[in-house]
Amino acid sequence: MRLRIPSQGDDITDHTTQKEQQDVLMRLPDFIQANMQRILDDAVDFAITQAPEGAQLNHKRLRNDIPLILRDIVADLRTPQSAAAQRDKAQGRPADGTGPESAASSHGRSRADDGFGVNQMIAEYRALRASVLHLWAADQALSGDAIDDMMRFNEAIDQAVAESLLEFSRTVESWRNVFLGALGHDLRGPLAAVVGTAELLADTAQGTPHAHQAARILSGGQHLSRLVDGLLDYSKSTLGAGMQLQRTACDLGEAVAAELDLLQTALPEAPLRLQVQGATHGYFDDARIREAVHNLVTNAAKYGQRAAPIDVALTGDARSVRIAVSNAGQPLSSDALHALFDPLRRGSLPAHKGEHASLGLGLFLVREIAIAHGGDVAAHVDEGVTTFVIHLPRGDTPAT
Repeated sequence: MRLRIPSQGDDITDHTTQKEQQDVLMRLPDFIQANMQRILDDAVDFAITQAPEGAQLNHKRLRNDIPLILRDIVADLRTPQSAAAQRDKAQGRPADGTGPESAASSHGRSRADDGFGVNQMIAEYRALRASVLHLWAADQALSGDAIDDMMRFNEAIDQAVAESLLEFSRTVESWRNVFLGALGHDLRGPLAAVVGTAELLADTAQGTPHAHQAARILSGGQHLSRLVDGLLDYSKSTLGAGMQLQRTACDLGEAVAAELDLLQTALPEAPLRLQVQGATHGYFDDARIREAVHNLVTNAAKYGQRAAPIDVALTGDARSVRIAVSNAGQPLSSDALHALFDPLRRGSLPAHKGEHASLGLGLFLVREIAIAHGGDVAAHVDEGVTTFVIHLPRGDTPAT
């Protein structure tokens, strides 16, 4: 295989002209454009081997956006590239995102919709890269620009992989949220029947030997209902619907006190201490605030020092109300604190014996409740005491 362009002084012994020799030495973007059908056939043949079992996909569907991906690569190879642009691409920095969706992004989304795994999708790009370079090497006497072409081609393929992977991940996440939302919606009806029946049993069983068992059934059904509501809130928030609030004029001091009274019965081993300073009234969704306090207190009882007091402090000023929940326990690392509010992520600390580690929706919902009120939530550790602080703007009128 020849690796250079013949110079004017070379002796052409195969009876071809210099121009004919240079025509043979085709640059990579020209080769891709001239051999598009061969490359596409190879890509489709490989995609067939990667298709999920039982998927009904024809050749047109499998071909998908590959012609457009190759078109973008050809255009990239023909565009002058600055050193800064080359460095950004090599480091995986995305484009500014102001233009239309790339073919690679569309490819990633459609492969996710068709049930491909992420490894299967990336394998397609690996095969596409190998196909182009092998065909080019087999058909062409490589020119002196071959190395540059190969480097640019590999950078373009890597960029396409990154764009496809990003959109693939977003699509998979979206489908997961749709599934969770559908699951929560379908479970709500049967659970409502269970809880309603359990309430009836608990009322009629009072004073009988079965009162305790009826109360446990009711408590379990109510706990499942809260979990389902949490799943629905999570799926709505992540699908862009946001958390819906029902704001009314209320006093958060009274609302939190009522919630702690109920929690103290469920958590007899952990003394719950409430302190209220300043005005705590305003326009809030007090049911959601009670839910946030419930999640923080039960989280403290589950992962904090057993039987240690859990302090809840409300502080009001002219513009906002601050809710702090503190408990002693094993300190959390800065990385753990940073990830505490990530959804569907278990905490790094083990729950107490007899407790079950949660999916991580509780703290995520606390954050969403705070954000929906125009506030925020943060956590910090000081001398072995972990404190979660919810900051809520008071608001003078109901939010619409």
